[in-house]
Amino acid sequence: MIEAGATLGQVRLSLPLDPLENRILLCHALRLPRVALITQSERVLTPEEAALLAALVQRRLDGEPIAYIVGEREFFGLPFKVTPAVLIPRPDTELIVELALERLAPQQRVLDMGTGSGAIAVAVAHTRPDADVTALDVSEEALAVARVNAAANGARVRFLRSDWYAALGAERFHLIVSNPPYIVAGDRHLIEGDLRFEPIDALTDHADGLSDLRTIADGAAAHLEPGGWLLLEHGYDQAEAVRGLLKARGYGEVRSWRDLAGIERVSGGRRGA
Repeated sequence: MIEAGATLGQVRLSLPLDPLENRILLCHALRLPRVALITQSERVLTPEEAALLAALVQRRLDGEPIAYIVGEREFFGLPFKVTPAVLIPRPDTELIVELALERLAPQQRVLDMGTGSGAIAVAVAHTRPDADVTALDVSEEALAVARVNAAANGARVRFLRSDWYAALGAERFHLIVSNPPYIVAGDRHLIEGDLRFEPIDALTDHADGLSDLRTIADGAAAHLEPGGWLLLEHGYDQAEAVRGLLKARGYGEVRSWRDLAGIERVSGGRRGA
């Protein structure tokens, strides 16, 4: 129970969530920096603050992701606005950003397909302001969030509404990256945890989990410069299948890379000269 008149220190100890989530919601509800939870531990909550905090805690107890409750998530050291229109950026996806940066020569062109919150595109553009970064998504709501994130982080990104390659014409890029929907239709994870609240069309292809990956691989060669790389994030058990579809389409130097948990999370290949 969160009561007006309780001190900040008392409330912090009484909240029913894990310590990290307690801290995040307290800071968000009271608009305080983290250090203030210690330096202002004797501060007394007003009735309005107590009511707001109680409502936020209940939303979390009902399963709503912390990122949607506070409207923000950090990714690649940058703050990103998130809404239910976009997936919540996850640490696993930082791997594809690192791989992209390793393969990006000065002033080259990068395409991020299915950008969502813009996490990959903005992280690349912020780190490499010389790069010419384009990001596309079929959802105008997602693109609106991505544009806000690019502006907030001072990243120069061109955004396009496009159903995969449809709006690109004959444009070519030195690097194509994507974190597309790859969860198999009917997978139990779709009705568990945070995924219950995230946009279903950004999570699953409503098929075998590989259909969007195939579409991207099929079209990439026409939009990659000779020697350009295609990097794809995929599910924990899909690396072998994705390597197979890349090899079958003539990509060279095909391999997979492991995330911090040791899971093969990204696979890629290079277009021939």
